[in-house]
Amino acid sequence: MLGTNEIIIILVIVLLLFGGRKIPELMRGLGKGVREFNDAKSNVKKEIEESTNDVKNSVQ
Repeated sequence: MLGTNEIIIILVIVLLLFGGRKIPELMRGLGKGVREFNDAKSNVKKEIEESTNDVKNSVQ
């Protein structure tokens, strides 16, 4: 696990590399990416559940 000191150092490096103006834009992009990933994950789970229900219904 990362300690507090390591996280602070990483944040300072990110701030130096990207600057204060780019960080909100990066965080928005990261949030959109995570949201899209979760949507895709739930869609795949839903499709799997539907196909297993279809198989169960056809067997009965």
